[in-house]
Amino acid sequence: MSLEPSTRQLNISSTNEGVTFAVHVQPRASRMEICGMQGDALKVRLTSPPVEDAANRQLEEFIAKTLGIAKSKVSVISGTKSRQKRLLIRGADATTIAAILNEQT
Repeated sequence: MSLEPSTRQLNISSTNEGVTFAVHVQPRASRMEICGMQGDALKVRLTSPPVEDAANRQLEEFIAKTLGIAKSKVSVISGTKSRQKRLLIRGADATTIAAILNEQT
């Protein structure tokens, strides 16, 4: 078994509205952080519980802060009741988002 960090890159898709990518969320963590990749998804730890969309809101705010953009530009577009989510970043460039997020993993 290899203990080397994952060398996978985040799969970011361009759309008419912006870019989308997969996120795997770990709610109720001790701290908020991007902690690598899980399959082809960005793995994010959140302190909020998955109750009444609290974790989804915290995910949107955390990704917006990480990317340095307004939180209104970040939306969970699928997986609102699942740990496997898909985010939309409105008006974003795939190359820029990939560079920022791959630097974090």
